[in-house]
Amino acid sequence: MSPRRLILGTRGSPLALAQSRRFAEELKAAHPGLEVDFQTITTSGDRIQNRFLAEVGGKGLFVKEIEDALSSCGIDLAVHSLKDMPA
Repeated sequence: MSPRRLILGTRGSPLALAQSRRFAEELKAAHPGLEVDFQTITTSGDRIQNRFLAEVGGKGLFVKEIEDALSSCGIDLAVHSLKDMPA
């Protein structure tokens, strides 16, 4: 049987990547043989740099594309920073 491989979606910011790597390490420690690949997803919040977030949709701009990839089965799981989640 081949090892199970999961695709983890995350933003490309240093914080998001560090949190995703940490989560993947813990997941693999709990499930030996598991492989985790990372898919970096650029969000609207990453692209819009010249306006205040409140003007264009707020914090949710940092999660929409990742949630879309999750619901369309483009990724198996997602890691978000709580600071990026809408209240």
